[in-house]
Amino acid sequence: MRLTNKRAFISGAGGGIGRATALKFAAEGAAVIVSDIRAATAEETAQLITTAGGAAVTAIGDLTDPATCESIFAAGAKALGGIDIIFNNAGIIAAEDAGPVETPLSAWNATIGANLTAVFLACKYGIPHLLTAGGGAIVNNATLVALVGSAFPQIAYTAAKGGVLSMTRELAIMYGRKNIRANAICPGPTATPIVNAFMADQAAWELRRPFMPMGRLGRPEEIANLVAFLASDEASYITGAAYSIDGGISAAYVIKDDPV
Repeated sequence: MRLTNKRAFISGAGGGIGRATALKFAAEGAAVIVSDIRAATAEETAQLITTAGGAAVTAIGDLTDPATCESIFAAGAKALGGIDIIFNNAGIIAAEDAGPVETPLSAWNATIGANLTAVFLACKYGIPHLLTAGGGAIVNNATLVALVGSAFPQIAYTAAKGGVLSMTRELAIMYGRKNIRANAICPGPTATPIVNAFMADQAAWELRRPFMPMGRLGRPEEIANLVAFLASDEASYITGAAYSIDGGISAAYVIKDDPV
């Protein structure tokens, strides 16, 4: 198991990509700090891990609040004896997030806070624990929109995720000689509860499917496999990188829309 004796913090671990990654990490031997703003779903993830014989503790709270974020990392490190891996995965999509003219400032601020500021705070309060451990790995979820634009805009979400990608590169350069690696993943549309609810509208699905070379959504487990690799020692010479995992969307100019 490639994450044996590793201690991992995962935000947004109550569902979707976060839960799939928590389960993958535990299966690979890591003890997991299951962080989420929703207590019930975090407890469910932790229970799934412990029932399978793994080790997990929950860390409930809003990572956009500095005091809460600091205490979550301190408590998690105390419970597990340290932290070696941080997966900054949590985020939100605001219904009002559209173009710059249409998006309310309140939606902008909430989106930047949850998707960018929370990542900054997790690094601010998490990196000292990695340094204490002698190094480690940071993986940030930047998503596809950090790489490409869209005619169906989410201006705040796109700006936040672009910031996450830039921050990832900066972290890699700053801490490269302190044995801390930082990489970003850029998933395309993935079958999480949020995306599934949106794509339940057949018209919304048909509007987007022609731009997907593989003609389907990603699965959370597929994203988790990439995160586990980047967090492991198998990726020991990889830092400052952005990994597309989007079924070929970011590689496409035009595609032939064969029925699937």
